[in-house]
Amino acid sequence: MNYRAEIDVMPLKALLDPQGKAVTGSMKNLGLPEIQNVRIGKHITLEIEASTKEMANSKVDEACKKLLANQIMESYVFELFEI
Repeated sequence: MNYRAEIDVMPLKALLDPQGKAVTGSMKNLGLPEIQNVRIGKHITLEIEASTKEMANSKVDEACKKLLANQIMESYVFELFEI
């Protein structure tokens, strides 16, 4: 079966997010002071072929841990969809 994974990788909440801080500051300049605490991460999609959803889940988790997310500085969550 084929699956599509939608992965969100974000900086850990305990760490400073310089991009998010810069965007938060810019919101005030754009007349949007109500928007605060912006955090910027990355969104990754990939397709995987696996015999079961559990196997696909395991492979995506492994890819995140080994390559897609730096677990020292980032957290990740993902969803799998059958395609």
